[in-house]
Amino acid sequence: MRLPTPPPPEREKGDGGDVVRWVAEHLGDLTLEGADGVAKGAFTGGQTTADTALATLDVTGYARDRSTVLPVGKRGASRMSPYLRYNLVTLREAWDAAGAAPYRDRDKYRDELLWQEYARHLYARTGAALGRELRHEQPRTGTPWDDPWPEKMRCMEAVTGELETDGWLVNQTRMWMASQWAVRAGADWREGEDRFFTHLVDGSRAANRLGWQWTVGTGSGKPYGFSRWQVEKRAPQLCRECALSDACPVQGWPPETRLAPVDGPDLGAGDIPAGPDAVEGDGAEQVWLTAESLGDGDPALAADDSRPVVFVFDEPLLRRLHLSGKRLVFLAETLGDLATRRDVEVRRGRIADELAGRSLAVTHAPVPGFATRAAAVRPVEVHPWPWLVRPKPAPVRSFSAWVRSVGRPRG
Repeated sequence: MRLPTPPPPEREKGDGGDVVRWVAEHLGDLTLEGADGVAKGAFTGGQTTADTALATLDVTGYARDRSTVLPVGKRGASRMSPYLRYNLVTLREAWDAAGAAPYRDRDKYRDELLWQEYARHLYARTGAALGRELRHEQPRTGTPWDDPWPEKMRCMEAVTGELETDGWLVNQTRMWMASQWAVRAGADWREGEDRFFTHLVDGSRAANRLGWQWTVGTGSGKPYGFSRWQVEKRAPQLCRECALSDACPVQGWPPETRLAPVDGPDLGAGDIPAGPDAVEGDGAEQVWLTAESLGDGDPALAADDSRPVVFVFDEPLLRRLHLSGKRLVFLAETLGDLATRRDVEVRRGRIADELAGRSLAVTHAPVPGFATRAAAVRPVEVHPWPWLVRPKPAPVRSFSAWVRSVGRPRG
């Protein structure tokens, strides 16, 4: 089904204006909140906004301040993750933009970009198996909590509210929430990861699952021990405001847990499905954009600026995922912004049906669903994915081992 083209984002209006109404009307039934509850998150989608974020990126002080939670004005996080998630800004562009910062901040920021690339390599290698415990069994507590993120804990109330309203969290509070969920409360990490994925505008199965696995210890064998100490260090006012200040349930460190090894997915030095290393085929009449790569620099899009663009909101997938409308507003804003420069056709339905019989160019995406959909759509032109580090046979058992094997990018 063809939909009207989304309007361009209204950057002057904090509530998202016409784009929110467009999502509510055309996609609201697929969202977590329903049509009446669709709202904008803390980020505006689109290449125009992404370009501004990249041009003003300054990671000076990043190493010192990246874990600051409150006050908000002193946070050192770059807030680039939504633009990196959809390749509105590539990891290489962010890598280069950080080059002028003091070496300590530059290297710390680039390490975080490499972590994102590692997550993509790992996900391309393991696929859906990244939803299994990687190397160790999840830590378990003796008595599971009724609510893994209790509202009575001011730290949990505050960050849960930020997750559900803004659709974004600094890395420090992501770690708090994951550790509280799985290590303290004993809930299944997969269910917590699903909660994150539902709300985060930068939600990525690659980065999201990897972050949860390492925080709760199933990847590293060392759970991150959330306690009051972290809150008092990073956001002390939350403890002062908390009704449980004198009876904090996370006052001390959680008990040390020795995690049992499990037979997870193969993480040895095997091949990673990296996609083509050069353009395969030619002569496509249209560009099929996927949610993995929506930027003007998408290789298939940039190859010919005269070709019209088609994007499909995958109805069966969205109905199953039941994502927050914040994510769909960001995507619609991105498409509306692109439509100010290119001929953009937006559709809703089953991708194979909506794109049947078309002559399409597409950029390979290193996610499990791409191969299945591409096999059904049969694009005539496939462009390479813009890797920061081109995959090669290398162990992905740990981030440090992977970096030693593949090396750091130049520049």
